[in-house]
Amino acid sequence: MNLPINSQYHTPTSPSYTQQSMAFLQEKLVFSGLLVLCMSVLVSSHDRRYTTPSVTRLTDLFPHVSINNSFSKAFGASHILLTANGSMANLALDKSSGSGLVSKNKYHYGFFSASIKLPSGLSPGVVVAFYLSNADVFPHNHDEIDIELLGHDKRNDWAFQTNIYMNGIVSTGREEKFYLWFDPTQQHHQYSILWNNHHIVFLVDNIPVREFPRNSAFPTVYPSKPMSVYGTIWDGSEWATHGGKYPVNYKYAPFVVSFAEMEMSGCISNPTATSVPSCSKSNPSSLDPVEGQEFAKLSKQQVTAMDWARRKLMFYSYCRDTARFKVLPPECK
Repeated sequence: MNLPINSQYHTPTSPSYTQQSMAFLQEKLVFSGLLVLCMSVLVSSHDRRYTTPSVTRLTDLFPHVSINNSFSKAFGASHILLTANGSMANLALDKSSGSGLVSKNKYHYGFFSASIKLPSGLSPGVVVAFYLSNADVFPHNHDEIDIELLGHDKRNDWAFQTNIYMNGIVSTGREEKFYLWFDPTQQHHQYSILWNNHHIVFLVDNIPVREFPRNSAFPTVYPSKPMSVYGTIWDGSEWATHGGKYPVNYKYAPFVVSFAEMEMSGCISNPTATSVPSCSKSNPSSLDPVEGQEFAKLSKQQVTAMDWARRKLMFYSYCRDTARFKVLPPECK
């Protein structure tokens, strides 16, 4: 929605104005001011005054991991700075490079979370991502579960995008996009993914915003192979902000994102790892941390919270995009 929110108005004080003209101008200014106020509420997510629903804090159920011990530098090593004894990481994007972290282990199901503070200032074209992928192992039929935070231009705030790929079918993106109810550049907020045998759930500050159930009628439409966990910042000029209308402006670089309070609790796929036991059907003593009944379906409280988020904040769903899909993907039905 391309509406200006910072217009300035000045009342003329020249004696040449008649009282009638002044009265008309003042009335116009009042109307214009109200219009500008309405525009700012519509466009600026952190100006929305929402009372968020109460939910169970899933992030309190799982331990934090050390970034230094649990991740490697995937790319842009010189743009990554570890702080707080390796529990936090600042990742930077400038004209020379972006940067990214990758987990040392691969996981088959689990709960994954990161507390993220986004770059401040104008950030069109910038993409901050927290996601799972196995493209390094399965380049032609990889799976992916994405959280992508898309940079903003002068008139719009950061957008929160979720997406799911499975078995290398990347032509059918399953995107859903949301506005946030806070300013994500002011402090850290929690972005989480729950992935198990029953469903995939995306959460922001523990509020579910999207659920993607596993459907036995469409078994291939679900990520099924072990994946690594990534945290990255990179240049998405070609598509990220208004379909590529606004590319990254490196005049505002470097763009720095902070990752903290990382959580990765799941079935580690490489059995040789000794730090955390892997889940295995042949080993009854090993437990899948997200296979219990409390993770099999959303509670009534969580369903209510998700309905709130989708009604108030979702502005795009692939299941509603009939212009893009002549036949909607099967799970949309």
